[in-house]
Amino acid sequence: MCGIVGYIGQREAQPILINGLKKLEYRGYDSAGIAVYENGEIRLEKSVGRLSNLEKKLEKSPMKGSIGIGHTRWATHGRPSDMNSHPHMDERQQFAVVHNGIIENFLEIKEELLKKGVTFKSETDTEVIAHLLADLYDGDLVSTVQKAVARMEGAYALGIININEPDKLVAVRLASPLVVGLGENENFIASDIPALIEHTRDVYILNDGEMAVITADRVQLMSTTGELIERTPFHVEWDVETADKGGYDHYMLKEIHEQPRAYRETLNNRIDHENQRVDLSKEIHLSEDEIRAIEKIHIVACGTAYHAGLVGKYVIENLVRIPVEVDVASEYRYRNPIITPNTLVMVISQSGETADTLAALREAQKLGAKVLAITNVNGSSVARDADEVLLTHAGPEIAVASTKAYTAQLITIYLWGLYLAQIRETQSEEVIRQYIQALSQLPTQVEKLLEFAPTMKQFAERYAHYEDLFFIGRSLDYAVSLEGSLKLKEISYIHSEAYPAGELKHGTLALITNDVPVIALATQEDVYEKMVSNIKEVNAREAYILGITLEGNEEGLSKSVNEVIAIPRTLPLLTPALSVIPLQLLAYYAALARGNDVDKPRNLAKSVTVE
Repeated sequence: MCGIVGYIGQREAQPILINGLKKLEYRGYDSAGIAVYENGEIRLEKSVGRLSNLEKKLEKSPMKGSIGIGHTRWATHGRPSDMNSHPHMDERQQFAVVHNGIIENFLEIKEELLKKGVTFKSETDTEVIAHLLADLYDGDLVSTVQKAVARMEGAYALGIININEPDKLVAVRLASPLVVGLGENENFIASDIPALIEHTRDVYILNDGEMAVITADRVQLMSTTGELIERTPFHVEWDVETADKGGYDHYMLKEIHEQPRAYRETLNNRIDHENQRVDLSKEIHLSEDEIRAIEKIHIVACGTAYHAGLVGKYVIENLVRIPVEVDVASEYRYRNPIITPNTLVMVISQSGETADTLAALREAQKLGAKVLAITNVNGSSVARDADEVLLTHAGPEIAVASTKAYTAQLITIYLWGLYLAQIRETQSEEVIRQYIQALSQLPTQVEKLLEFAPTMKQFAERYAHYEDLFFIGRSLDYAVSLEGSLKLKEISYIHSEAYPAGELKHGTLALITNDVPVIALATQEDVYEKMVSNIKEVNAREAYILGITLEGNEEGLSKSVNEVIAIPRTLPLLTPALSVIPLQLLAYYAALARGNDVDKPRNLAKSVTVE
């Protein structure tokens, strides 16, 4: 969660910090604050609520200084308040600290400091760090930080400045993302690349247990125990415009409309069109013998990525005939998973920094599994730690509610399933050719679906006043229903649930009344008649029903539903890449109709970097 920034150079720090925090506000927006060294002291300003509240305070009294740190918070320890906002300082105001993560042993450290007479002002674990630094200070910022982190357990990305060494900024990372940006006579830190790319595209991505000692003209990398590290900077390819709204009202709407491009980019250079085959050989280093030896696959992910994994189960089991289990990452480690030498674990994470997914990845490797990661961020923790990596190429996704990252994950899963099927020869060349042709048509089909945006807006405005809503579907439609339901509730705050349509008569039908709208997905031809039967059960309870089906089925389905949306026809396994588009639009316009902040839904953050 949380976003941190830092600057040291020759320009004024305040505007750089504020602009960086704007790019990171998707990581948390319970409060914001900055600390800047100015005229021999560290000035601190922070405010509960959105970053705009902090900006209003700073308008009255701007900070003048060329080194500083900033923070936008998603509350974990301590309620959202001015006092619990970051940065935090020690009693003598020598140290200022920003922190993303959780210090698990903060109570133990706090008790020790309380016995020494230290007074705490906040409820946070982060304030402990500032006081610990002051207690351990030996006249050298770097060695003091090293002694402090040796005492700390948990997860942290830290930015630290000290009044006695105003030419130095120290950054430390353990299990929370942190990037160092390299400029000309200035340098930067941030939780994520979008906060840096208007200043530089050359970055160091810190690994766990590493720190950076940063001055205006130098960045020195080292371990937290002091060993120096040499590393080539990573060059960021995408530009500033990619991370901006591009004329759309919200990032989410922009990202929905970017999906055709994301499909094309994710497919690009992975299909041998001449031979009509999927080619992942430049990215996947597993030998063909190792791929043939796979006996079982575990897919592990959280939230939207978990829903992509559920689609992946259908795809891989159908194409490759390998049994697939799908787990919520936060539960995976604790069920003592059965992993054999021929088990492949797939982890899916948009950010590549999801704490639960990272923990599951490391547990799987500890138990002897090879891990394949599907992620959107090259150089992320998941990408670095996994044995194999497939990037989704969705581009930066800023809105908290994931759209293009989800569908790019689906495209990557399709490619992976076809690649396995080719090597294991579980599908004929003709079937592979059909899938490649159908995949190539998806971007254009999505563009056609996006033309329905005004229609979905009308539907959404009709649904927006309801407080309860159900999604139903069978087979792959059920997996997509779960994602549609999540999108709706996370940004519109409408209570929404998704159910396998065949389960309605086993209990859920009791909740269906004429006050409960139902979104019914009916795109799977092999269960279409059964799905229509389930829809009729709902219709008999006088629920208002929106049906989503394939082109050509509209007339038949319209006899059982109130309204119909038809998606272009494609191969059955590929329908999720299309059927989810109207559900994303429905969620967006419902949230808009209810007056919600679409890009920053309450209580949520984009990247979940704490367990």
